[in-house]
Amino acid sequence: MYRILELNPQLQSFAGDIDLRMFLYRATKNRILGEGQTLNEFANAHNYYGFHHVPGGWYYREWAPSAYQLYLTGEFNNWNQTSHPLQNLGGGSWELYLEGDDALWAGCKVKTVVDANLTRTEHLPLFARRVVQDPHTITWCAEVQDEQNTFEWTDAGFEGEKRLYIYEAHIGMSQEEGKVGSYREFADNVLPHVKKAGYNTIQLMAIMEHPYYGSFGYQVSNFFAASSWFGKPEDLKYLVNTAHNMGIRVLLDVVHSHAVKNTAEGINMFDGTEWQFFHSGPKGDHPAWGTKCFDYGKTGVLHFLLSNLKFWMTEYHFDGFRFDGITSMLYHDHGLGTDFNDNSKYFSYNTHTEAITYLQLANELIREVNPKAITIAEDMSGMPGMCLPIEDGGIGFDYRLGMGLPDMWIKAVKQQDEFWDIFKMWCDMCLRRPGEGTVAYVESHDQALVGDQTMIFRLAGASMYTDMETGTHNPVVDRAIALHKMIRIFTLGAGGEGYLNFMGNEFGHPEWIDFPREGNGWSFHYCRRQWSLKNNENLKYQWLDAFDHDMIHLTKDTDMFAERMGNLLLMKSPEQTIVFSRKDLMFALNFSPANSLTNVLVPLPAKADYEVAMCSDDVKYGGQGLVEHMTYTAKTFDGQHFVELYIPARTAIVLREVPGSREKYAAELA
Repeated sequence: MYRILELNPQLQSFAGDIDLRMFLYRATKNRILGEGQTLNEFANAHNYYGFHHVPGGWYYREWAPSAYQLYLTGEFNNWNQTSHPLQNLGGGSWELYLEGDDALWAGCKVKTVVDANLTRTEHLPLFARRVVQDPHTITWCAEVQDEQNTFEWTDAGFEGEKRLYIYEAHIGMSQEEGKVGSYREFADNVLPHVKKAGYNTIQLMAIMEHPYYGSFGYQVSNFFAASSWFGKPEDLKYLVNTAHNMGIRVLLDVVHSHAVKNTAEGINMFDGTEWQFFHSGPKGDHPAWGTKCFDYGKTGVLHFLLSNLKFWMTEYHFDGFRFDGITSMLYHDHGLGTDFNDNSKYFSYNTHTEAITYLQLANELIREVNPKAITIAEDMSGMPGMCLPIEDGGIGFDYRLGMGLPDMWIKAVKQQDEFWDIFKMWCDMCLRRPGEGTVAYVESHDQALVGDQTMIFRLAGASMYTDMETGTHNPVVDRAIALHKMIRIFTLGAGGEGYLNFMGNEFGHPEWIDFPREGNGWSFHYCRRQWSLKNNENLKYQWLDAFDHDMIHLTKDTDMFAERMGNLLLMKSPEQTIVFSRKDLMFALNFSPANSLTNVLVPLPAKADYEVAMCSDDVKYGGQGLVEHMTYTAKTFDGQHFVELYIPARTAIVLREVPGSREKYAAELA
């Protein structure tokens, strides 16, 4: 019996489905791998296809199984469409050898000409490592990259910290100036802030090339090309190398769930058919996103996608991936409108078993390339075993995003906080599959996009634009700042085994994200981060920034995530007060808007003293300083150990167990 069934006994009636999952995984490996071959050896399409400079010349190879003829055109032949035909090698592979080291050159613009179905079309090479947009014609073309011009890495032996504190970021909107930011600007200006704030991992969006900037990078056209919106490939390598030298892990937000439908810029219809990469007919079209859906059952597609993962890890030294759109991959209806309120929803005719197999293979490959790599699944359905090892009947991810938590908070803040059900919130925090890691978060980029609202804006509204000066007092803003801090410390302390924050939300960035588009006059006003706000001593953003900084550092220093779940010590539902412990920390939160609690007796798991480590009401966080930073001595009544706390209204207190106090009391009892 697989371990997934031991951890989830309610799935016993679906044991046959788990067996089928594992049978398909093994059968697919046997089908695609040669005798004794590993996935790491299989996933090398990028080392064969594309452009490769060898002594005395250049090879260009392509995969186009249904094409009649391929040609290479570009600056090297004055854009002659047919002067350089590729030779058909069989099995869908095509090859062209160009004699002479100067036959091509780094930066030489090229395109692939494809004859198929009695039609001649131009495309970008499937394995192009850089594509650029011509500023005059607004068309895209590929640029040849010379592999011999290697970047000098200085990150040998890098290993990230064990616990995940993720800073989700978009390179283009990471600068304050109204423009598209660059890889180097991010490395030089934003990474120091990430380091100081205590986050140990950055999760980079929109790195894979996409023709439409406003897609947030989620409509990928060229899977092996680092986005030219932000600079050159060596600039991205500089960013990753700089992050590693600062001790920061770098994850790629990888999009293998779908692809842009464009044919001139993307991979769609490359060999004249829609089924080269995608399902044919309606199954190949995503009904909500207007994109193309991969056929994960094809060996060529597996070869392409698995090689793509290895490429980003070996060429750019990424430390793992956040897989986007997992729910869309897992189900034939893409999870649209499905309420996953019954385990049968995960194991039915609607389940896309070939996608599950691909994700298992992807996770196995990633660990073969780098055993320390991290993978995170964006799955809102809660698929069982998503974050269990493959040998346990799982899919192999390390973490899933706790996507229910932002929804919980959005529903909560739509009503006045005096009506919040703190016990239900605690239950939602604990609603995690046993043995599977979860990354908790209050808001990611999804909640910050135009059409939605950031948490601070939901709480403060238009008052943010008028009353964020430190000398201005507005009860709406006071409430917003108090709850912003409490919501974050509650989520971090109870919601998962990792934590994520989107760039700028830690200090309550005041505006949503709206990319330049025709509807806003192609403005960058809402597509930037105003770092100056948190550095302005006259504004209240500094308080939120300082709180987030201390919250992250405190939980990191105590290795809080080493204990998987919080331990509920006290629940006073009518008073909207909760106290729980995790590792060496105790979290006491009073969400009541007006009722401060005195002489609160909190039962302890063991006799120990506690000292206040931080409090959301501290003056440096914009509070009144009502909680004294003191040591609370353990008391004993009828054999039960307690500490007696004062918890003001709308306040979160984090106490730390006094080192050695537990041992001291144990020795006294002995």
